[in-house]
Amino acid sequence: MAENAKKETKVICFTNNKGGSGKSTTCANLGYELAALGKRVLLVDGDMQLNLSLSFFDEEQVLEIAESGKTLYDAIRAKKDLSDYVVEAPYANLDLIPSSILMSQIEYDLFSMMQRELVLKKCLKNIRRSGVYDYILIDAPPTLGTWVVNVLCASDEIVIPVEATPWGLFGLANMFDFLGKLEDMTDAEVLGVLITKVDERKNYYRQTREILGEYEEIRVFDTFIHVDSAIEWSQDASKPVSVYKRSTRSALEYKKLAEEVMKYGGR
Repeated sequence: MAENAKKETKVICFTNNKGGSGKSTTCANLGYELAALGKRVLLVDGDMQLNLSLSFFDEEQVLEIAESGKTLYDAIRAKKDLSDYVVEAPYANLDLIPSSILMSQIEYDLFSMMQRELVLKKCLKNIRRSGVYDYILIDAPPTLGTWVVNVLCASDEIVIPVEATPWGLFGLANMFDFLGKLEDMTDAEVLGVLITKVDERKNYYRQTREILGEYEEIRVFDTFIHVDSAIEWSQDASKPVSVYKRSTRSALEYKKLAEEVMKYGGR
């Protein structure tokens, strides 16, 4: 335990104000691959859609957990230590703090709180200090409100998934503008932009990469994620894609992404 206490827990959030970019999918599969590489990982489902929770538990289990009063929403609303809200995922080295559909009203609940932008950071404080986890990965909703500010203030690094489609880059400038306005509130830095839903038969990937290249000092991950039906089937089965079908292209890409994150993040 003394050895664990010396570890520095890295907190990475996944955010994009455009829905459908692959945030939850990336958070879930990257988390699994990091765990498979021997890292202790805690996933935090910060979205009312529960997609991160549904990536590891079926709908009946997720709804049962949501009604137990042991969700992220319950902890944030009561400003409780999140250590008591951790659920073991069905895979080694991997835990989850589940979400609730009540997260839809989290903005309202935060409005009356003192230092409302720092509630999540304070709730995570003991988990970070414990050194139990190498990584805490937070799935943020596709908004730019106070709750996302909470997520950013609690994070060290940011991953921005962007889909390689005609509308994939829509709003990205707003995302960077939003991050720029928070420079005095958070030390979180963009670890990288991840291009998702790539179909190399079309030109959107090349166009997306060229446009992203115009953003100075913003890393674009070498790894990118292809369109792959196995991802959808794995989600339907509430399993990471590597568990559903390890030989599929996307499974290999998420493993490569985990290795790239470890290299850039120094873990």
